Amino acid sequence: MTTTIQASETPVRRRTVPRLARMRDLALVPAIIVLLIVGALIDPVFLTRTNLVNVLQQQSELSLVVLAETLILIGGKFDLSLESIVGLAPALGVALVIPATSHGIGTEWATALAVPLCLLTGLIAGALNGVLILRFGLSAFIVTLGMLITLRGLQIGITGGQSLFDLPPSVAYLGNTAWLGLPVSVWLCAVLFAAGIAVLGWFRHGRALYAIGGNADAARAGGIRTDRVMYAVFMIAGVLAALAGLLMTGRLGSIAAAQGDKMIFMVFAAAVIGGVSMNGGKGTLFGALCGVLVLGLVTNILTLAGVSAQWFQFAYGLIILVALVLARLTTGRAQD
Repeated sequence: MTTTIQASETPVRRRTVPRLARMRDLALVPAIIVLLIVGALIDPVFLTRTNLVNVLQQQSELSLVVLAETLILIGGKFDLSLESIVGLAPALGVALVIPATSHGIGTEWATALAVPLCLLTGLIAGALNGVLILRFGLSAFIVTLGMLITLRGLQIGITGGQSLFDLPPSVAYLGNTAWLGLPVSVWLCAVLFAAGIAVLGWFRHGRALYAIGGNADAARAGGIRTDRVMYAVFMIAGVLAALAGLLMTGRLGSIAAAQGDKMIFMVFAAAVIGGVSMNGGKGTLFGALCGVLVLGLVTNILTLAGVSAQWFQFAYGLIILVALVLARLTTGRAQD
């Protein structure tokens, strides 16, 4: 009798886990709805199409870096250097094609190469992180911290500490063009998140990434080529960060010497709010995207309410702490 009861309980538990996961995945949707209502009450401008599109466009760059970081976090690692790639990749791509009189390097390559060079820079930076962390077994924290400082210094050296304004048409196009009434950056973000959600949910490599983050040794014993998967994730993350830098550059019309600076704090904030575990193997891209939207809406509401930008950091930190407490209460698990 006991065996029968245990056997019957197992399927029930297995069916319950996906349902709970889906519930956690949608946990921020009510919060987003509440923020929309609060914003409408504070200022009627909040719910206008122009304002909401601006929020989506401004958050599209952050969302791509969050997408990159979430993939790495699910695999049980993390990357602090993504914010530097956001600045260096477009700076190097543009500096190689613009004339020296516009603060370029002087190579003056074809302007059509600006975007490919930017993405290639992100790919190389991600690959280098992967080699140092996976091949040499170095600490992800130390490696990516060192890479953050190195890439930031390289960016400042290339730009001479000055902003680059003479942007190639291809870079300006990505940040200013609209398709069907929405900025290109919003469409790119939607497509890439949809692709990421599909890969993680229904493809073997996506399931392998969760397995690696949950227990790398067990995943390796199960026949998963853990290093190969994580190499790919680090390189994809580098490309996504470079693309985010391109979108930011096109939207702002220039590359600041400190572009991307301190962006990594917002990236981790969005991931934590969205339910992504720092321990690996848990979290969803949809939840991370909801975290980005929450931060964007909070920023917009505070701006419309006339709150000084000096208080924004306090609000973000408070949101993170509340999210951590709620996660602890709902999961019942201690957090490292």
